[in-house]
Amino acid sequence: MVVTLEIPDGVMESMSLPAADAETEVRKEIALALYARGLLSIGKAAELANATRREFEALLAGRRVERPYDAAEVDRDLAWARGKE
Repeated sequence: MVVTLEIPDGVMESMSLPAADAETEVRKEIALALYARGLLSIGKAAELANATRREFEALLAGRRVERPYDAAEVDRDLAWARGKE
């Protein structure tokens, strides 16, 4: 499914962004908001933002968005770091 979002011209103009950058910035903002609310995984949020996972993680850090990180993820990351995965 593809969703098209119509944003009124006046709203877009008030963002003071060059037209070429507007879609990119809106996609990033939506991805950040949906990730922060727990509605998108980091991978899907990065996809929505048209960013690599690393780029999206940098965006999260820059905005100080906390990432959920549970014990299972810690164990998986430690196993990977030890070369056991």
